[in-house]
Amino acid sequence: MFSKLFGRKTASAAPGLAAIRNITLGRTVWLDSLAWRRFGGDARFALDRDTLEITAQGLVELKDGGFVHRFYTDDDLMFQAVSDDREGQSLTDVTVFMPWESTYPGGRADREAWAARLRARVFTGKGLGDYSRLWFGDEAESQDPVTFWEDLHDDRDGIPDRRIFQTCMLFARELPGDGRELLLAIEQESEDHDVSFEIMLGIPLEAGEFKA
Repeated sequence: MFSKLFGRKTASAAPGLAAIRNITLGRTVWLDSLAWRRFGGDARFALDRDTLEITAQGLVELKDGGFVHRFYTDDDLMFQAVSDDREGQSLTDVTVFMPWESTYPGGRADREAWAARLRARVFTGKGLGDYSRLWFGDEAESQDPVTFWEDLHDDRDGIPDRRIFQTCMLFARELPGDGRELLLAIEQESEDHDVSFEIMLGIPLEAGEFKA
């Protein structure tokens, strides 16, 4: 999914990226698989391992002052941590996402149809149930999605190697035992204007369910 946008370079010895509870580019993240296995067949999120080898790192600065730290594997798994500060010392949310579907628009009509899906109260798709809009709540019939630039790094010098503009909305559905499965729907566009539509499924993580 993200592989077309990630080049690979030899890692620099000079660290220039944030480390979120010791998680940064080039390190391994260990996950407690009970975070998703406890839902059995009720969750479509079904990660087949409990370790993530981080080969790329992203940073998003939100308009409200928050920051999103993203850590990617070669097969497009994404560990995401939201914080109040650029250094990631004050975490407010941690999630692991796996890719579900990646498609490419055939033209303007496809992009308009995807934009309508992002604005809708409920998101669904092939092999998926109904996911209700989580950002902004699902009261409004239509809601504009969130937009931002993500700076991406494939070495640790702290200088972005590329940027991706993203238009996205977060949806969710309830799972047994007060669980929740997330669906992140994204239109992403590279600086070279390559566009794709991405659907990712995620499970929220508690502080004791991950380490590096």
